[in-house]
Amino acid sequence: MTGSAEFTPVIILGAGRSGTNVLRDVLTRLPEFATWPCDEIQPIWRHGNLGWPDDEFSSDMARPAVIDFVQKAFRKQWHRLGKPDYLVEKTCANTLRVPFTDAIFPNAKYIQILRHGADVAQSAEKRWRGDLEVPLFSYFFAKARFIPPFDLPVYLWSFAVKRLGLITAKAARLSTWGPRFRGIDDLQDRPLNEICARQWCACVKATQTGLKVVDQARQITIYYEDFISQPDRELKRILDFLDVRYDAENLKAATSIVCVKQGGKGKRIVSDDQIQEILAPQLAAVGYEETI
Repeated sequence: MTGSAEFTPVIILGAGRSGTNVLRDVLTRLPEFATWPCDEIQPIWRHGNLGWPDDEFSSDMARPAVIDFVQKAFRKQWHRLGKPDYLVEKTCANTLRVPFTDAIFPNAKYIQILRHGADVAQSAEKRWRGDLEVPLFSYFFAKARFIPPFDLPVYLWSFAVKRLGLITAKAARLSTWGPRFRGIDDLQDRPLNEICARQWCACVKATQTGLKVVDQARQITIYYEDFISQPDRELKRILDFLDVRYDAENLKAATSIVCVKQGGKGKRIVSDDQIQEILAPQLAAVGYEETI
């Protein structure tokens, strides 16, 4: 270890479009928490395994040099941010490699956030089509500062290739977006809603499997639907889990950015029978009511 025990990494695990951003933003409004100035740090996690075709890393891939690199990157950011108690990270591809991340940070705390697969798939389709909530180049350059210099040409080329077809209107969607589960490239000719549904299933299933080998005292699960309907209650649960003291004023300030919506993890109408068939087993496995 390089001293990561001086702080606690809080790793948010959620498929893309599951609410990982808003959860991170709420947490980091509290004084004990800080994070990176970009939404994900995939290049840091992949350094040393850049040639691997997907994001499903085993614990064996956390070789000593990889562990040292990632820990040093976290520790550098921790110093840069004034040595907070908790350093929050939410790269969505970590859903596929929990044993790998845990081999690097055996003291990490995990917050799994689940959102109904039908809603995730619908939202993810927009990202696959290249829609962003921030300007394209500022989005890339915010991440680029954390790309290891030796890896930078690979990421620049990948960014250019993915976007070129959209920019020239030769493609209706990106060649790939979000966590790369094993077999994703074999689905390129399938309808986009099917790819998004299978991506959600792969992320959730891998997370559930990966967390089985993590001490229960280091993990908590929340539902996006509960978080946006009762953010104060859910944040209290998280802070109790992390053993962080809080007062009503700080709590309200942190959750004030949540657009509160009523609802819950109840039934959803999935009009496409094939998508419902793909989603149903994994929805049931994580506690959602059966779709109708």
